Amino acid sequence: EVLRDDERRAAYDQLGKGPPQGQPFQAPPGWNGGFEFGGAPSGTGDDGSHSAFFEALFGAAQREARRGRAEPRAAARRRGQDHHAGIEVPLEDVFQGATRSIHLQRPALDGDGQAVMQERTLEVAIPKGIRAGQQIRLAGQGAAGVGDAPAGDLFLEVAFAPHALWRVDGRDIALTLSVAPWEAVLGAEVEVPTPTGPVAMQVPAGSQTGRRLRLRGRGIPAREAGDLYVLLEVVLPPAADEAARDAWRRLARELAFDPRPPAGAAA
Repeated sequence: EVLRDDERRAAYDQLGKGPPQGQPFQAPPGWNGGFEFGGAPSGTGDDGSHSAFFEALFGAAQREARRGRAEPRAAARRRGQDHHAGIEVPLEDVFQGATRSIHLQRPALDGDGQAVMQERTLEVAIPKGIRAGQQIRLAGQGAAGVGDAPAGDLFLEVAFAPHALWRVDGRDIALTLSVAPWEAVLGAEVEVPTPTGPVAMQVPAGSQTGRRLRLRGRGIPAREAGDLYVLLEVVLPPAADEAARDAWRRLARELAFDPRPPAGAAA
């Protein structure tokens, strides 16, 4: 009953005959890259062992076979198994919503009964405001049903693609923003990039590197939207020529600033 299921048989063949006697099971490198996973999402096994893997791969078929011997009519019609896979989403899509094409691979048998990898393309709607770890359900895109039973569903677990500017923490996002010394000392209005376009922000006078400012409601959209946190980094202009070096010397003389005051002295 197990090997009669084309997808499970193909997955079984992909793994080979197993390890030499007395050695632990280890799947070939990259065997699960780009796959749709049957059964529960990955990581739900008790200990991540090969026994948990084979339970996910073959357990449903074995249970159906046992039920089929007791209930022949029920076994002739069976809903298709759900599949699980991952999808990496650009952060900008979470703010606007988008439709993306994804490519997935799954094991199957060709006309000669050989195990092959089958690729398919699906159009996926990315809902505005979805969070990392949530799932997108594609009804009827899982394994085919037995008899005239409906197909299973495909569940895509969302992860955010790494971004050059923004870091994600739940519904909040954060970025590091460079400011000039005079902007930090005197205060200034600066432009801050956000996933929905630049916004103006006031840098308070006397700011230092590491100061964190908040733009309320500029995080991931939701009924209660997250916030955007801006971490300031004071960047010094280069002394690339003699004129610039003279300007720094003049500033040093006029300010007489000591960044390392003696212990116990007032800051």
